[in-house]
Amino acid sequence: MMSFNAPARTAAGHPVSRSGARKGATLAFAAQGVAVAAVYTTVPAVTEHLRPAPLLTTTLMVAVALTAGGGSFLGLAAIRRAGSLATMRGAVLTAAAALVLIGWAPDEATAICAYILFGLAVGALDVGVNTRAAAIERAYGRSIFGSFYMAWSVGGVVAALLTAGAARLEWPVAAGLSVQAGIVLLLAVCMRTYALPAPSAGSPDAVAQPPLGRRLWIRLIPFGLVLLVVYVVDSTVSAWSAVYLRQTLAASLTVAPLAYAAYQAGTVVGRAATDRLVQRFGAVAVVRAAALLVAGALAGMAAAPSWPFAVLAAGTVGLGASVLAPLCLASAARLRPAASEAVLARLNLFNYVGVITGGAVGGLLGSTGQFRLAYAAPAALAVLLLTAARHFTRQRPGPAVDDGATRRCRTAQSPFPPRS
Repeated sequence: MMSFNAPARTAAGHPVSRSGARKGATLAFAAQGVAVAAVYTTVPAVTEHLRPAPLLTTTLMVAVALTAGGGSFLGLAAIRRAGSLATMRGAVLTAAAALVLIGWAPDEATAICAYILFGLAVGALDVGVNTRAAAIERAYGRSIFGSFYMAWSVGGVVAALLTAGAARLEWPVAAGLSVQAGIVLLLAVCMRTYALPAPSAGSPDAVAQPPLGRRLWIRLIPFGLVLLVVYVVDSTVSAWSAVYLRQTLAASLTVAPLAYAAYQAGTVVGRAATDRLVQRFGAVAVVRAAALLVAGALAGMAAAPSWPFAVLAAGTVGLGASVLAPLCLASAARLRPAASEAVLARLNLFNYVGVITGGAVGGLLGSTGQFRLAYAAPAALAVLLLTAARHFTRQRPGPAVDDGATRRCRTAQSPFPPRS
């Protein structure tokens, strides 16, 4: 007989806890943030170590985005076969291994293979974490997507500061990336497996949904365009801000990662406030305000006379851009709650098109000495987001499922069915 004090468990043996599932997903988002920041902020150091041709660095950043798109669909297949939790763990471990390979690569060919492996891992992780976050948000019945992306941003800040610190101490790039890979591994080890409470009768997850069709693509277009512009901005700032400070504004290797750190610090602040702002003002108003802030900050970054101004502008870009991706993904996931992993895999195509566009255009302009134009152009695109803001929705109140419900389940000795 089950003890009243034993945790409720699914048939698979995993404890049922809404808050536990949220903590696990938060760690996965943080691990992804560390991994992505580690790659982007070490581009100048890797470039100076391997001395590749000028366009090869741009090609590598584009290749990471392309392989991440493929990894997104590999992640979708893995989710259907093994569940989102197993997919997240496997992708995090692969990303950590790729970081070590990038750092210790003895030549360009090895580095290219390592970057491709990293892209595949990040793409699979992207689908896994967002699918899990969408399910957890539905269980809570209110907007919490911003908190997950805040953890992503905190991870990015930590990794960027570690890159700056390693450069300050004159560590080789291999040592710095190995430390960052160790942090990713530690976060993966700390991720525990929790199942979510079963959906109540009549909830979107419990009702059979029509198959995905052509109409879903049409409904995804507004969110896809927003995500595309967001990741053009994100890729331009993330992938090239360190190089921009180094080449255009004559910053040292120690200072160059600070623009990325400031950008991610801005996203931490913005995402910490996202859920409360949405609940108070609505998603439409928040998206419009964020779009205007991003446009103004990008213009300031393009016109920065020195690196301190560029760092401040990058932080402001992060403050505005931070709210757009989580709200976009949360609204899109509600189009087909029972098939959110497939919806988000489709939406991620826009994500990677934006990353490719931002990374390629920023790199090509930078290689010709026109980095300022690379930041001015996305400012105009950000203004266009105002037209898509009306499509964003507020999280509908969900069923009153909480940890109290889990405790009542323990008392009734009725475990929930398994769910990844």
